Amino acid sequence: MTQQHALNILKLGKNVFLTGAAGSGKTYVLNEYNAYLKKNAIPVAITASTGIAATHMNGKTIHSWAHMGIKDEMTTSDLNNLFGRKEYRLAITEAKVLIIDEVSMLHDYRLDMVDKILRKMHGKDQPFGGIQVVLCGDLFQLPPITRGGPARYITNSEAWADMDIHVCYLTDQYRHDDDNLSNLLNEMRTGEVSEMSLELLMAQTDADLGKDIVPTKLYTHNIDVDAINAKELAKLSGTEKKFKMTSKGDRHVGAALRKSCLAPEELKLKKGAVVMFVQNNYAKGYVNGTLGKVISFNSDGLPVVQTLSGKIIAAAMGSWRVEEGTDVVAEINQLPIRLAWAITIHKSQGMTLDAAQIDLSKSFVLGMGYVALSRVRTLDSINLLGLNHQALLVDPVVIELDRELTRASKRHQRAIDAILPKDLAGMHDEVIARHKFDGKLQLI
Repeated sequence: MTQQHALNILKLGKNVFLTGAAGSGKTYVLNEYNAYLKKNAIPVAITASTGIAATHMNGKTIHSWAHMGIKDEMTTSDLNNLFGRKEYRLAITEAKVLIIDEVSMLHDYRLDMVDKILRKMHGKDQPFGGIQVVLCGDLFQLPPITRGGPARYITNSEAWADMDIHVCYLTDQYRHDDDNLSNLLNEMRTGEVSEMSLELLMAQTDADLGKDIVPTKLYTHNIDVDAINAKELAKLSGTEKKFKMTSKGDRHVGAALRKSCLAPEELKLKKGAVVMFVQNNYAKGYVNGTLGKVISFNSDGLPVVQTLSGKIIAAAMGSWRVEEGTDVVAEINQLPIRLAWAITIHKSQGMTLDAAQIDLSKSFVLGMGYVALSRVRTLDSINLLGLNHQALLVDPVVIELDRELTRASKRHQRAIDAILPKDLAGMHDEVIARHKFDGKLQLI
């Protein structure tokens, strides 16, 4: 399915599971739909399963937005207490559309909790209280954290069975420029990595990426990442400059935003430091994952970065926000860069890296290798440090689910193709009008 197919289905107000391989443009579609909703004054709640993913779209975690915290279930008493908080009720019922990103890491029971909360808040015994819900993610990526036993994905939830989900499986590829890498990743998604693909990957063991390229090291554990970055920065001569994050707005929301932001609360830099941009700024020429090196500091004391492509960028302060409608609940400001000799595979999810040195020798979660290898555009931009028996494995349950999702997406694509463009535009207009009418009713 193309991105335009998915947008056409989203604009019909359908409950959607937007999925596809890494690099297929899921975030682009979400951003386009979010812009469409805002243009038509339709309130939307932007959320994600983790704080890191939420900051990519200026949203909240679904746990925070739905006020369910870290509970594993919502009792009748919990629901009544939430309903009794008018400010919570108004904030939740204002949204006509709920987006939840990175749902591969969302437990089935948490999606059911969101369903129960929205039914209670809206006073309607309909899935999610009758509002449109857009789930986005790739089930081949990092799964929900388990305390033993198999992972239980959102497809196991009662809500999934009730919500008349329309699967939009994006099939175009916008990240990977290399057939060998694409073949490897596609084979991992089928559970059958060929000898040829394995040989091509192993040929990248200790590969020389070029003297001018300092790849980001991807490790499975935080302790390795922190030690490498501190050690490499200490090696550099010259004066160390510090940049501290500032914040404003709601204190509690701001604290969660600071914790989840990929930019550090205190950034320490020196000339020669290897850094990574952690925001998208197409006008300035960088995206989340662009690598570079600090070559100087300008008259304002801000770092000047030369990217791997040779582009010179004067870094400026970036901002991350949590928004509710047109209101900014909290905002933090920091340079949109971080030290990038090393990062964890978990934090790399959603990024596109120019070059990566990947250590998969301690892989401990199915899908971890897939996430790491799919961050780059080409196989020859990988320097492989190690590989264990689990690194190239994905959950066999997801492989079977993927077949079902592919079939469902094809059905929905055929259905949308059968509608004449003029009729489709009219149907989109009807959805907009219905949302605005519902909003007027609530004000009476």
